[in-house]
Order: sequence, then C-alpha cells, then structure tokens
Amino acid sequence: MTENTLETCPEERLRQAEHLVRMSMYYAAGLGLVPVPVFDLVCITGVQLDLLRRLSNLYDVKFSKDVGKNIVASLVGGGVSYSIAPLFASAVKLIPLVGSVLGAVSMSATGGAATYALGKVFIEHFESGGTILTFDPKAVRAFYEDQLKEGSAILAKAKDNVVRPPEQSGKLVTETK
Repeated sequence: MTENTLETCPEERLRQAEHLVRMSMYYAAGLGLVPVPVFDLVCITGVQLDLLRRLSNLYDVKFSKDVGKNIVASLVGGGVSYSIAPLFASAVKLIPLVGSVLGAVSMSATGGAATYALGKVFIEHFESGGTILTFDPKAVRAFYEDQLKEGSAILAKAKDNVVRPPEQSGKLVTETK
C-alpha cells in the first residue's frame, strides 16, 4: 500500500497504527525479561523510540530522535511512581535468584504497558493533526495513565492466555485431522 493510499484511507492507517502499538508492546514486554539491569531499560526505550518513529512515518509527521527521547522521558517518566518503577524493576535483578525473576516479571509488565500507553497517546495526537513539536505531555497525562492501565490489563490477559501443554494424565494425546 502506498503512502497516498494511506492518506485516502484513514481506517487502514489507524489499523496499522494499532498493530504497531501492539507489536511494540509485546517486544518491550519481552525485552523486560532480559536479565541484565539497565540494559533492559535501554532496549525498551529503543523500542519506544522506534514506535514513535514508525507512527510518525505512518502519519507523515517529521520525526527527530532527540525530540523523541525528550518526549519519552517526559511522558513515560513523568509520573513519580512510574518513573521509579522501571529503575526499581531493573535494579532488583541484581538480587541473586529471586531478584532476577521478580525484576524480569516487573520490568516486562511495566515496559510493555508504558510502550502501549505511549503509542495510544501518539495515535490520538497524530489523528487530531498534531506533530512531534506540538506535543504537550502535561496535556495528555490523564489519558496516558488510563492507557497505562489498559496496557497492563492487555498484558495480564495475554499472560493468562498463554498456551499450556495438556495435562499429564498418563494417556497419549493424539491429534486428528
């Protein structure tokens, strides 16, 4: 599909934007499982910047990596409780055994939900004609917080829907076609 076709088909552009947000959320959640403290934060921030760049391209909005970094820092790190959470989740991985597991689970959920919220905020911003330069993090804080909760719920549901092996009942499980 060409860019001109996207301009004439806002529904398709929105569908693609939603898909980018979902995929980026899952990438960020996966990277949260990386056992190396701080490296996980760097990787998740990279996914978030890439999401902003890709959404900007989709909406034909000029993207600047430096401005993007500032936006991610101000929006994602804007809430005091949230700005500390990723650092804590990453740092707890330093505790032998238990810390690695707790940190990975926490960082996965936090990074994935934050990425989802960031993407949803920018879809709304770009859909309303906004640009990177006209973005005001303070003006979207409440919407971001709502989307953060929604992203957390989506990840929790996805975790619950993970395919599990059939129960071991001593019987051979066969597949028929």
